Amino acid sequence: MIKLVVSDIDGTLLEDGGNQLNPELFEVILKLRQRGMQFAAASGRQWASIEAVFEPIKEKIFYLSDNGAYVGMCGRRLFVNPIDRDLVREMIRDIRAEGLTALLSGPDVVYMDQDDDNFYRWLVEGYKFRVKRVPDLLEVEDEFIKLSAYKKSQVEAAAKGLREKYGHRLKMTISGDMWLDCMANGVNKGEAVKLLQDSLQITPRETIVFGDQLNDMEMLKQAYYSFAIGNARPEVKAEARFQADANVRDGVLKVLKLLL
Repeated sequence: MIKLVVSDIDGTLLEDGGNQLNPELFEVILKLRQRGMQFAAASGRQWASIEAVFEPIKEKIFYLSDNGAYVGMCGRRLFVNPIDRDLVREMIRDIRAEGLTALLSGPDVVYMDQDDDNFYRWLVEGYKFRVKRVPDLLEVEDEFIKLSAYKKSQVEAAAKGLREKYGHRLKMTISGDMWLDCMANGVNKGEAVKLLQDSLQITPRETIVFGDQLNDMEMLKQAYYSFAIGNARPEVKAEARFQADANVRDGVLKVLKLLL
């Protein structure tokens, strides 16, 4: 019997940067809960953004945010894994040197120092992030759980040098075409799913997972019922045991309705 359902958001439930889920998904998740199945949203987004997307049922789900660096529920943090502060500052300088935009995530706030109103509005209105504008990221005093490099497209190629330099010191993952996300070593969505499974005494055989991007690879390994959606990257489809329809055709929702 399935006891835990885990889904990525951007590219899996939504198009990248979207925030309007099919309302039927909320109804289905509540019905799954009535039958003893928990739901967790696993994303590179911050927890406040996940709550905004799942507003009607936000108190009924777990959120594995910042690619697993933050695990929480009902506005309460259950687990946080910070990054070394000196390492963060070193990489911010290199992100800038590569001509990319740096975003720095604390447990509750995303910091930006770019003087770009359109970018700020996109983060707040599109992703529903809690964003704080600061003069300089290097001067921020907080606990840091994620550092992101942004490029409007083809960030994977643009960040090649960063990945070569920091790949052994940080967990680095490509989240779509625009984001390179960096967390502490050992942090990923898969470890967050395992933490949740262990806490709830749920096995991989009792877990179903949906994803589309490279930052979903580890969590697909934590579930026997691993699904790549139709628009997933080839590497993700190769890793998953099963395939669902594309995000724009409610692939995840179709599978969840079968569980009912």
